[in-house]
Amino acid sequence: MAANLPGVLAVRDSKNPARPALVFRPEEWAAFLSGVKRGEL
Repeated sequence: MAANLPGVLAVRDSKNPARPALVFRPEEWAAFLSGVKRGEL
């Protein structure tokens, strides 16, 4: 599960919603997605 908040993206484990969300800046999230698309992760 992800939420687009002002200036950040919050990601939560939908299987364990009681745990805190991980928060990423947009450029960090974009770098993560690029790595996934290139098969690096």
